[in-house]
Formats: sequence, structure tokens, C-alpha cells
Amino acid sequence: MKRLLLALLGVVLVLFVAIPAAVVGYQVWHEPGSGMLSAPVADSAEQLRRGAYLARVGDCMACHTARGGPEYAGGRAIPTPFGNIYTSNLTPHAETGIGQWTADDFWRALHNGKSKDGQFLYPAFPYTNYTRMTRADTDAIFAYLRTLEPVAQPNRPAELRFPYNQRILLAGWRALYFRPGEFKPDDGKSVEWNRGAYLVQGAGHCSACHTSRTTLGGSEEKLDLAGGLIPVQNWYAPALTGDAASGLGNWEARHIADLLTTGVSMRGTASGPMAEVVGQSLQYLDAADAGAIAAYLKSLPQSGAPPSLRSVAASDNAEQVLKEGQRIYEKYCVDCHKANGQGQPPAYPPLAGNRALTLDNALNPIRMVLNGGYPPTTRGNPRPYGMPPFAHELNDGEVAAVVSYMRNTWGNQAPMVSPVDVGRARGVPLN
Repeated sequence: MKRLLLALLGVVLVLFVAIPAAVVGYQVWHEPGSGMLSAPVADSAEQLRRGAYLARVGDCMACHTARGGPEYAGGRAIPTPFGNIYTSNLTPHAETGIGQWTADDFWRALHNGKSKDGQFLYPAFPYTNYTRMTRADTDAIFAYLRTLEPVAQPNRPAELRFPYNQRILLAGWRALYFRPGEFKPDDGKSVEWNRGAYLVQGAGHCSACHTSRTTLGGSEEKLDLAGGLIPVQNWYAPALTGDAASGLGNWEARHIADLLTTGVSMRGTASGPMAEVVGQSLQYLDAADAGAIAAYLKSLPQSGAPPSLRSVAASDNAEQVLKEGQRIYEKYCVDCHKANGQGQPPAYPPLAGNRALTLDNALNPIRMVLNGGYPPTTRGNPRPYGMPPFAHELNDGEVAAVVSYMRNTWGNQAPMVSPVDVGRARGVPLN
């Protein structure tokens, strides 16, 4: 019996070592598409033009440029629940940038999530999306980056807590959450639909924000584009699915395209992190690509069961709170958003039927009332109208009252907001 127990213990120990070793070995050596060669380029000028365009669509400069720093030279902190990761230098500097990289190295990074030296890249770099891009498109981006002015700026090491600072553990993360592979067109769909799907799933990396995350930072595949809280930044990225209450079910395709390219539409306004994405990236979409993205998003089904109508949360003072909210609204908000909540779009968005107001998570409207904000300055909206902050004028109870009022008026129905919710949001850093 003792020998049997020792044998079983030995088997367990072997498996305890062998399985992780197999996972690590597989992730180190498995590189799909590694034999794919660059296709000959007939028109180098066109390749550079396409590379510059795709770098914009992928929002590369926004992440790889520190505030006030040289473009594409890296150094911007990407906050995560595990610590800060700093973006790398993408200029062609031979020592500190990608000057010694080849097109194969660049493809490896985007397609397989590995650096030139074979190290696993942290998934703050959204290679889980970029893996969907074609070799021709990654080659075009690389060719464009090679034309940039070299900047001598060393890359800053990540500042992650133990054990997240052990890159070898990314082998397990990749086994759980990373499936490399190019986008495969759906022959049953239109050319426009496939183009939109390719951009959303690949270069646009929309799921990086609009999909909820697990405790390990992986995307919830079953809830793809169903919305989620952006870690650390504390903004809620709404659903892009066909849900009527929380997604784009009631939006027209042209309104989606307008929001992407101008930052404003007849249905809503880009704010928070999305304002930066539009200003730095999506406003440069050509009309065909903006329309393709809108068409693809409009085709997405609901992410779950249709939400039931929700009544105001029962409380002894709900009626009193809503009356106080109405008083505050009529004093501060009615001039722009009107008594009927219809606003004056696209300058001042409607509040009636506005999904940003009626999500279960009320963080976005609370932050807008506290801190105000502007849509991005874009070619289609060069002089955006903004909203002033009210954090200095309204206390937590007053903010809770006016947000609750807007969430439960003009046909809107959503849970009440508490002063505690506002207090938490008031303490969130602006950047």
C-alpha cells in the first residue's frame, strides 16, 4: 500500500512539472504563420500610404507616444490592475527602436505576440486582435514606421507586481486566452461586411475595451463586444452588439459612422477614452471603411436575453430624490438638453433614450456630471461643444439626485444612483 501511495505521489509530481513544462514549450515553439513570406510589392508608395492609414486605424501613435514626447517613441504608461506597462519605441532607431527589426520580426510581434528576441509580449499590446491582420497589412505598417525620424529613447521596463512580472507565466495566459490566426472572410457575407469585421476584430481592436475582462485580464469570449468596465481607467465601454437598451440596436448605421468619424452624432457623443480614440484614430477612416464598420456592428446579435424593463429602485425617499434631481436639472442642464430631454444634437446629445444614461453601471454619466468634457476636435467637427464640470458646485447627494432623475425621466428606466456611487467616482483620477 505504501509503495502504491508513493507511486501515485510520483505520478502527481511528474504531472505537476510536465504539464506546465509542456504548456511553456508549446507557447515558446508554436508560431503559426512563421513561414509566411512577404509578398512582392508592386507599388512602394501605395504600400507606405496604406501603412500610414492602417497605423492610424490601429491607433498606434496614441499609445506609443508619451504625453509631450516624440511621436511613436514610446514611454506612455498603460495602467493595468497588475501594474504599469510602458509602450515601446517604434521609431527606426537602431539601438532603442525597431531599426534592427525585419518585416518578419514585426509580423511575429503582431501575429504571435512575441518580440524580436522571442520574449512573450504583455497583452496590453493587443496582439490578440492584431493577429487577425494579413501579412500584407503588417508589412505595410512596418514599411511606414521605417520612414519615421529615429528617436533615441530607451524603452522603460514594466513595473508589475510579483508574480505578474514573471514573463514565463504568460505561457499559461496565452494558453487560456490567445488563439493566433488571420481573419477568415465569410463567403456568405458581403464584401462590406467582411471589411468591417476585419477592421473591428483586427486593427481596430475594439474588443480590447468593449469586452469585459476576467481577473487575469483575458477577454470573455462569450461576451465579445458586449461592453465592460475598462480596468483602472474606470470608464464603462458600452456594448457594440444589437442590444436595444445597452448596445447599438436602436442606432442607424449612419449614426454609428458619424460618431466614429466626427465624435458626435444624432444619438450620442464620444467622451472619455473614446474621445481620444476618435480624435487620434477613427476620424481618419475613409467613408467606405466607416460604413463597413457600421454595417458589421449593426449585424451583431444581442449579447444575451433582452433586458426587462426596470423600475426605480424602491426606497423611502426615491420620490424626494427625483424631485431634487429635477430641480437641479432645471437649474443647470435644461438650457442645453431641454425640458423634454431631446437635447440639440449633434452639439448637445439627447438624454431621452440615451444608452449611456440607462446602463446598469452609472459610472459614465456620474463622471460626466462631475468632470464635464469635450468631444474630440475632428475634421468633421472642428469646434466641438463641451459640457462644464459640476464637481465644484454639486455635492455627492446632488449629483446622485440629478443623475437618478435623468435615468428615470422621458421614458428612461434605470436603478437609482447613491451618493456613495458618486463619492467613489469623485475619487477617480482624471488621467
